[in-house]
Amino acid sequence: MATPNTVPGRVIMRIEISQQAKTGLHDACDRLGMTHVATTSRIIEWFCAQNDLIQAVVLGLFPEDIRSEIPTMILKRMASEKKS
Repeated sequence: MATPNTVPGRVIMRIEISQQAKTGLHDACDRLGMTHVATTSRIIEWFCAQNDLIQAVVLGLFPEDIRSEIPTMILKRMASEKKS
């Protein structure tokens, strides 16, 4: 049985991506001098640190007809949070 002191700080996951995404990731990693694991880990950590609105934008969850309004909505929300 693992104790809190022996549990690793990282978790290994398997993902499925399209060939186009794999090619783009490979190209970016080559250009940046990073491994696929390091790059995807940083992207996922960044994504999880974002608020619900940013996550929804990144995932494309908003209807096409309001997508042009989203940047303004985000900036207004960020400005109101900064004032609070």
